[in-house]
Amino acid sequence: MDITDKRIDEGKAFDWGKTSEFYARYRDIYPDEFYRRVADRGLCVEGQKVLDLGTGTGVLPRNMYRYGAKWTGTDISPEQIEQARRLADEAGMDIDFRVVSAEDIDFPDESYDVITACQCFWYFDHKKVAPEFHRILKKDGRLVILYMAWLPYEDKIAGMSEDLVRRYNPSWSGGGETKHPIFIPEVMYEFFDMEYHDEYELKVPFTRESWHGRMIACRGVGASLTPEELAKWDADHRKLMETVPDSFEVLHYAAISVLKRKG
Repeated sequence: MDITDKRIDEGKAFDWGKTSEFYARYRDIYPDEFYRRVADRGLCVEGQKVLDLGTGTGVLPRNMYRYGAKWTGTDISPEQIEQARRLADEAGMDIDFRVVSAEDIDFPDESYDVITACQCFWYFDHKKVAPEFHRILKKDGRLVILYMAWLPYEDKIAGMSEDLVRRYNPSWSGGGETKHPIFIPEVMYEFFDMEYHDEYELKVPFTRESWHGRMIACRGVGASLTPEELAKWDADHRKLMETVPDSFEVLHYAAISVLKRKG
């Protein structure tokens, strides 16, 4: 399913379904600290019902399943949900995955204790989703927004890979990250109050192959390049990987924002 949004990549179409297999293999990379910081705040834990929006291959619910919450995961991409169901079934996890966009969710009032959005919040139509999130959260419910990105100006390998993405996809707007709080549109504050936010650095381990796969799973590569462009990018990036160690760490930063439901 092609997605176009003038706010993203100058409106160039992308399709997560094209890279779902790579996403399933190479995007489950968040360190344990990423999940622990959520659970340490009493979120996504036993006794809670959690809705994970833009779940992709179910990375967040699968990795936080051990904390005991009851999870539902939704995503606009059928291919992503197919991979999420496969991975959860293989792990013996009872997670309800559904194909639906964040704008079209239709759960009953006050259904969930927590809503999570990991690596996807900026894709949403915030004017449409803000009142819906408020409606389906229980009183004192929380909206948890999570993000992690490599730091290209501080990490040489990340910077080289990012430069190569831009050579093939100049309109890609997903690069150039620096550490900063997650941007929350003003409309969200009509329905939620900011309760907490934090930004912190992480070193994420990779091999040449896993970093290559992680880059293919990037929106600017596997989700948007033509097959011909992707083949050329693949060859060039593999040559680039010959210049780095067999295994290495890439500097990232992670961010969390917790919004509390008003009223």
